[in-house]
Amino acid sequence: MRIEIIPCLQDNYSYLIIDDTNNFACVIDPSESEPIINFLENKNIKLKYILNTHHHYDHIGGNQELKKKYGSVVVGFKGDSKRIPGIDILLKDNQIWKAENFEAKIMHIPGHTSGHICYHFFKEKIVFTGDTLFSLGCGRIFEGTYKEMFESLKIIKSLPEETKIYCGHEYTLNNSKFCIKYDPENQSLKKKIENLKKKIVAGLPTIPSTIKEELDCNIFLRTQDLETFSKLRDLKDNF
Repeated sequence: MRIEIIPCLQDNYSYLIIDDTNNFACVIDPSESEPIINFLENKNIKLKYILNTHHHYDHIGGNQELKKKYGSVVVGFKGDSKRIPGIDILLKDNQIWKAENFEAKIMHIPGHTSGHICYHFFKEKIVFTGDTLFSLGCGRIFEGTYKEMFESLKIIKSLPEETKIYCGHEYTLNNSKFCIKYDPENQSLKKKIENLKKKIVAGLPTIPSTIKEELDCNIFLRTQDLETFSKLRDLKDNF
């Protein structure tokens, strides 16, 4: 499987998971259809599945047009069946979703929204975390509780350390400023900031990160108790 990062809107990322043996693809969270269509048409790739992590418009905005154009199957969490446009397959927590050569474990990770899930392509050691875990950050808490978000992050950080993280937005540089303010002696974080600045200057995405990098550098994953996490989340909201 090959991952292509597709920038969308202002700072969103959609992702194409491409099976080169069949020229099939899944798209994760198509914010808008045009950039996805442009890539697919240029490479003559068939879009078979649309995988949504949650219902926010900047993650499902391209669903209907892509489904209409390619006859793609829309996949999402059963609890969001009324909020994800064009949904066909309703997923449950801890379910293994398998279609064609694509296979992922579904993990329900509420906090940002009540129906948020991530897709863990465990054979490829890749996870798509939507707006729950960002590189050097985590999502705002809109529909859930601090405890739900804290527990959801614990689920993600229990994955193998070499797992690559593909998140929903290019927020890493801004997130790094918050992390270094409250974790100023973290040498791993300082090194990561140097590297991400080089990527940005070169016009490259800062994604993917890895579980190990986030465990070493992301203050929200390094926090050991709910009280501290909650205080940090409040501080980040006003940062």
